[in-house]
Amino acid sequence: MRIKFRCDPALIDSLPRPAPAREFLPDWLRDMPRSAFSSVHGEDVRTVKHCPPFIDAMSQGFVMPLPCDVMVQDGRMSWDWDIPHLSVSMHPRAPISFHAPAQVEGTPFHTPGQVVVKFNSFWTIELEPGWSLFATHPANRFDLPFRLLSGIVDSDRFHDVGILFPAIWVDPAFSGLLPRGMPVAQCMPVRREPLELDCGGLDAGGQQDYARTAHTLLSTTGHYRKHARAPRSTGQASGQAGAAPDEMRAEGIGVEPENSRPA
Repeated sequence: MRIKFRCDPALIDSLPRPAPAREFLPDWLRDMPRSAFSSVHGEDVRTVKHCPPFIDAMSQGFVMPLPCDVMVQDGRMSWDWDIPHLSVSMHPRAPISFHAPAQVEGTPFHTPGQVVVKFNSFWTIELEPGWSLFATHPANRFDLPFRLLSGIVDSDRFHDVGILFPAIWVDPAFSGLLPRGMPVAQCMPVRREPLELDCGGLDAGGQQDYARTAHTLLSTTGHYRKHARAPRSTGQASGQAGAAPDEMRAEGIGVEPENSRPA
């Protein structure tokens, strides 16, 4: 699928570009052990580093990165971004803005007096006809001090301006740097089409398949990865040199020593 990103011409040479999510796999995933002792089982068990669905969720779609360094200290955010004079009017110049707390009043994540952080986007996103964009918090990234609010935008029809990404700040004790290029939002195109939900009981063949597959999963390792998981193609943003290395090999081990991005 072709996804078109456009930015102000004055930023084209300095703005971090959207890129496939697989390029943003965090250091902790690569560094975590392949197995760990389980007090429940009394032996070592394989960790999520071996779990293709866990890794594939983190690798799906593309990521919108933070455009510049943002310092967080004592509950305040600041940045020193030498942004040039822009060609487009009504364009944001700050990487972050805010929603008033009242805009989420009545939700479970409303905190009186606490604003909703809004990550400004400096790229427009255009999808092919019939597709919408699902934007959400980077999958399994509980290490980030915010939680992005999920949303769907019909980006085949709405693409003249950038999408804004609101987030709840969940770590009030956090103090430090949000680095340029840090993943802010993970985005996935979804086709707009009605669902047909077909619910029923397993027939005789389905029951046999269930019993056989369940036995295989309990008695061997790697069945899903070896026999069911579909091959993944690598995507890259137009104009970016080189493709990212294959971060997760067949056994699900991270190997991304060079092209790693801030995580």
